[in-house]
Amino acid sequence: MTMEMKRNRRQFLKLAGLGGVVFASSLPGWAHAAAAGTGVKDFYFVQLSDTHWGFSDPAINPDSDGTLRKAVDAVNALQDRPDFVVFTGDLTHTTDDPAERRRRLSQFKEIVGGLKVKDVKFMPGEHDASLDRGKAFSEFFGATHYTFEHGGVQFIVVDNVSDPGALIGDDQLQWLGATLAKLDKHQPIVVLTHRPLFDLFLQWDWATRDGAKAIELLMPYRNVTVFYGHIHQEHHFMTGHIAHHSAKSLMFPLPAPGSVPKRKPIPWDASAPYRGLGFREVDAQLEEKRFDIAEHAVVKG
Repeated sequence: MTMEMKRNRRQFLKLAGLGGVVFASSLPGWAHAAAAGTGVKDFYFVQLSDTHWGFSDPAINPDSDGTLRKAVDAVNALQDRPDFVVFTGDLTHTTDDPAERRRRLSQFKEIVGGLKVKDVKFMPGEHDASLDRGKAFSEFFGATHYTFEHGGVQFIVVDNVSDPGALIGDDQLQWLGATLAKLDKHQPIVVLTHRPLFDLFLQWDWATRDGAKAIELLMPYRNVTVFYGHIHQEHHFMTGHIAHHSAKSLMFPLPAPGSVPKRKPIPWDASAPYRGLGFREVDAQLEEKRFDIAEHAVVKG
């Protein structure tokens, strides 16, 4: 990684404690591919997740209209901007009203349209898609699952939320298998999804019912990393050699899996505003200590 990129990472982490700042050079297989001269280049992208636009509860987040805009401003303040930004689902908060769902999606799209990053990727969460199988989401953002290549890394977006049963589904699994069959077994691969593909905590719906089938398809590929949202906290897990990393929410944190009897948002702490969110203000006096913590998190994903 160049000194310029290191400075840029430091600048970004000073602006916003976004847990999903991912450098290509930290991905499994990147160094091997670079040494082999396969055309990979270092770059970084930002993962934002669980913005829940439309959520309103001052006891949980009195700045519910502000955190998304603050994140947009933080990204725009970067001297060297990320190659792209990806939102890993729950763009909006759930509603039974189809018209309100579209209104929230429209408002979200307008706000993030202020990002000064040319490439922004989207995928749905269950709050966006499970009640209408992704129909409204698709009207605003297109396909719910797709692939793209960037800097020698293959990205695969998996939709495990449009099916209300928390399934990927046989058709999409077949598509995933066909997509993987075209790739070299050692190519760096990043899977982006909303729910965890593994069974993190079934009682809280923190799983994908047929996620094991997706992991089985991915297992022959040596350099796979999965980034997801849904659980509103940083979490790291391994299935064999495949690393899974979650991002924090921009709206409210949730408790650690199984740590309390019932899954519910953690109330706002006025003494530590933005604690547990994907955005936080950084106290200059604690800058070095917090940077060290964040640096460790970035290296892990």
